[in-house]
Parts: sequence; C-alpha cells; structure tokens
Amino acid sequence: MATKLNEGEIQSSLQNLSGWALVGGRIEKTFTVNSYAEGVAFAVKVALRAEKADHHPDSLEIMWGKVKVAYATHSAGGVTRLDLEAAAQTDTLV
Repeated sequence: MATKLNEGEIQSSLQNLSGWALVGGRIEKTFTVNSYAEGVAFAVKVALRAEKADHHPDSLEIMWGKVKVAYATHSAGGVTRLDLEAAAQTDTLV
C-alpha cells in the first residue's frame, strides 16, 4: 500500500513538477489546449495511461480550452509517490 506523504515532502517534490500545486489534499494542474476536442483527446490519453498504470486521477475535468487533472490516493488518504509519478507522466502526454 502506498504511504501518504506529508506536506513538506509534497511541496519539495512539486518543485520538480512545473505547474502542479497542492490544493485541498491533492495535487492538481490545469493544462491549456486549443479546442474542446483537443481537451477530450488529452483526457483520453490521461485515462489510457491511468488504466495501464492502474492509478487513476482523482479528478479529470474537461473545459473549453482547459483540462484540469488532479491526483490523490484514496486508500492512503492523500498524496503519495504514485500521485507524483502520475503527474510527471501526465506532463509527457501534452
């Protein structure tokens, strides 16, 4: 089982993840896209990566011109290394 990180550990790790922030007990980032369809396509990439890794976003919100992705590990009650790894992998999908 993944271990919940403390706020200091999370903030330190986020220094290596551009645009990600700790918000409400999870890490999140809003990605900018050129159209709604591009946002949907990006969200599908995130979902497929999540299925392969068996670690899914806490939230995946598609808006016109933006997609917000958030990670937290429910079984651990907060952010874990798995979430930080997922965030880094999500950055490669843009």
